[in-house]
Amino acid sequence: MEHTGPLSGVRVVDLTAMVMGPYCTQIMADMGADVIKIEPPAGDNTRYISAGPEPGMAGVFVNANRGKRSVVLDLRDGDGKRALRGLIEGADVFIHSMRAKAIARLGFGYDDVASVNPSIVYTNCYGYGRRGPDADLTAYDDTIQAECGLTYAQGRLTGETGYVATIMADKVAGMTALYATMMALFHRERTGEGQEVEVAMFETMAAFMLVEHANGAMFSPPLGTAAYPRAVAPNRRPYRTKDGHIAALVYNDKQWTAFVEAVRPPWADERFATLELRSREIDTVYGLLGETFAQRTTGEWLALLRSLDIPAAPVRTLDELFDNPHLNEAGFFETVDSPNGPVRFPGPPAWFSRTPGRVAGPAPRLGAHTEDVLGELNIT
Repeated sequence: MEHTGPLSGVRVVDLTAMVMGPYCTQIMADMGADVIKIEPPAGDNTRYISAGPEPGMAGVFVNANRGKRSVVLDLRDGDGKRALRGLIEGADVFIHSMRAKAIARLGFGYDDVASVNPSIVYTNCYGYGRRGPDADLTAYDDTIQAECGLTYAQGRLTGETGYVATIMADKVAGMTALYATMMALFHRERTGEGQEVEVAMFETMAAFMLVEHANGAMFSPPLGTAAYPRAVAPNRRPYRTKDGHIAALVYNDKQWTAFVEAVRPPWADERFATLELRSREIDTVYGLLGETFAQRTTGEWLALLRSLDIPAAPVRTLDELFDNPHLNEAGFFETVDSPNGPVRFPGPPAWFSRTPGRVAGPAPRLGAHTEDVLGELNIT
């Protein structure tokens, strides 16, 4: 498939596995980069962890590795190492998700790779950053959700400590690895200098959680505990209606005034007249709103709230996303032919007027491009 995006001409040597790194490089592929996925003979573990049309082509893998070229190399073997060095010579980016000691033992730490290609951008995707005492710990999304305070915050919200129902740490860290790599490429474009980049899941999620949750704890002396009250208010949840649920946020003063004038709830008085006052008693406000929303149907509330320019949405299932009128009209989904038949992918969410990205192609079968890619280096 022709590469048309803003990264067209960029070559990425990708030694990542699971989701954090592959999600980062999947976005690069959709944006035009030639992503060469290096896999061990057994393949990336995500090939085998969800439903798929054939063994080794599970849905999680197919979506996170679309449009890449799969090359199988045994990096414990001298021939495999020589082939990888050959790929590094012509690459712009080298990215991996091994622990620091493991990649060093293979002979592909930053200094090793930079000796082959000094201008390369070398991105490490770690669980914990190398500068802290937990650098060598194994990390997965669940453990990082717990470590960064996310499961605690869920407990404040729901009454029971729990994970969120998506692999948030993997994906947020993957996007962070993407923007960090792009910044390093921008610096290289200006100066010609390559460099090493490090992105760790724990540090990424700690920063992510503390954007709003640092709250009063960030001041000296502290002005309160670390938690944004609105986000962890127990009554912050979709409101039950007569026939289902609705998500709605009557937030700023303009929205509040419009809502009160249209609905005239008996409890709306001067205690809640301004955003500042409502913020002080936010859980009480949510509870009172919940009593009011229970009095009408979801459709009735949607019509009213949207007429008042108050954010509101029905609670949809994941399957309903594939039939969402807005997404379909916007051309969000792209159908790509694959050896297993058509695959309907969620496309790139970012839009470019001159260099549009697109789903880069189907995901590769294990080792599907080994011969082609190594042939480009005159390696048999």
